[in-house]
Amino acid sequence: MLVASGFYLLGVALNVTANNLIMLIAVPVFLSEIAPVNYRGAVNILFQLFVTIGILCANLVNYFISNYHPWGWRLALGLAGVPAFMLFVGCFVIPETPTSLIERVHASELAHQVKNPFKKLTQPSSRPPIVIGMLMQVFQQFTGINAIMFYAPVLFQTVGFKNDASLLSSVIIGLVNVLSTLVSIKTVDKFGRRALLLQACCQMFITQTIIGIILLADLKATGSLVHVQAIVVVLLVCLFVMSFAWSWGPLGLLIPSETFPLETRTTGFAFAVSSNMFFTFVIAQAFLSMMCHMRATIFFFFAAWILIMGLFVVFFLPETKNVPIDDMIERVWKQHWFWKKYMDCDHDENGQKVPNQIHP
Repeated sequence: MLVASGFYLLGVALNVTANNLIMLIAVPVFLSEIAPVNYRGAVNILFQLFVTIGILCANLVNYFISNYHPWGWRLALGLAGVPAFMLFVGCFVIPETPTSLIERVHASELAHQVKNPFKKLTQPSSRPPIVIGMLMQVFQQFTGINAIMFYAPVLFQTVGFKNDASLLSSVIIGLVNVLSTLVSIKTVDKFGRRALLLQACCQMFITQTIIGIILLADLKATGSLVHVQAIVVVLLVCLFVMSFAWSWGPLGLLIPSETFPLETRTTGFAFAVSSNMFFTFVIAQAFLSMMCHMRATIFFFFAAWILIMGLFVVFFLPETKNVPIDDMIERVWKQHWFWKKYMDCDHDENGQKVPNQIHP
């Protein structure tokens, strides 16, 4: 039993490391570096698309094996090894990007600067992308999406569905997630990042607020929802997931991957992903307790955060559509009303101001 527990914990650690530290850091950056500028958003979102397909497959597996006792959970965990093996084989045929070669090979003076990415992150010129990158991850989690995706079966049981019906509802939400991500691939390079984010903020705010009102009114009066009301809640959750899936889901990784300069791209993006994982953990741990104590008002809590996110997009998030990564500094950061003041100069080792020579 002790040996089995040890192997289980080792497997969990390796799985968490693989997903969080390698995939979420390397893949979006890789896709942004190799994609043509006019299709960079669509190519980058392919990563998110296959993440959503994986979520849908996991929900389908859970639904169909829920009645297989006592070994059904083992099958659910074991099947995850199939895509993991495919990823392992695929790694041997993926080429390096030119910018990655510059980072790791002494190709120019720029390679020397890449050796000290943490130091470069402390410079004023690095503040705009690092702040944007980390806040995008924090706001992504405070939409409440992972709380809903993690605990969808529990949530649907709470509003009146039986166990099988709640698992089926999770499958439906997973399917909506996939289809909406396809919408994002089609529209992100046409309408831009800001337009999708702002539209989604409006839709998510409305759906969260209506869900909160329905639950607050009916659960307070009767302690449960009638079947029709429960279906309405599921439809509203689907609308919420739909808006998230074509906006804050894929763009939360796309925007940081395309805004960091070469010197700090990998390190800065790692900080952004780390903040994502930290707040994913916080929300996952806190959601059930919050739902028990706050009940329906938890949806108002997330709606308030969505309102803050919308204001952040309006005032502080620049548009990066069709801007080459090499030109982000000149065409994005130096043109923004707030962030341009950080791009004028950096400091040398003696603390003296020097002209900003940050490379694209």
